[in-house]
Amino acid sequence: MNAKTKSSRRDRIRFNIRGKVSGVAAKPRLSVFRSNTEIYAQLIDDDNGVTLASASSKDKEISAQKITKGEKSKLVGTTIARKAVELGLTEVKFDRGGYLYHGRVKALADGAREGGLKF
Repeated sequence: MNAKTKSSRRDRIRFNIRGKVSGVAAKPRLSVFRSNTEIYAQLIDDDNGVTLASASSKDKEISAQKITKGEKSKLVGTTIARKAVELGLTEVKFDRGGYLYHGRVKALADGAREGGLKF
């Protein structure tokens, strides 16, 4: 594995984060995956290995809108926050997935905070 490629650098960071951040049923892990065109978020209970809720920019109400990727990310954050509040969850652990806390990842986090989640 070449240590100088972007993907291997992200993998190393992601593995370090996963060693430190683990979600439980009362405080799940908010995991983020960002591709070139889409963004995905999941609330994960690592003790039971279960995804509690998920949201993505491919959801019908989000993908139908003609807005930028950053604005879609913010909508994904508010959507995952709404689903978490419906489940009775207000606190989560944020897992940025090895991505820099910048741009679309930050927009998703801001949207989740506006939706009522606490990190």
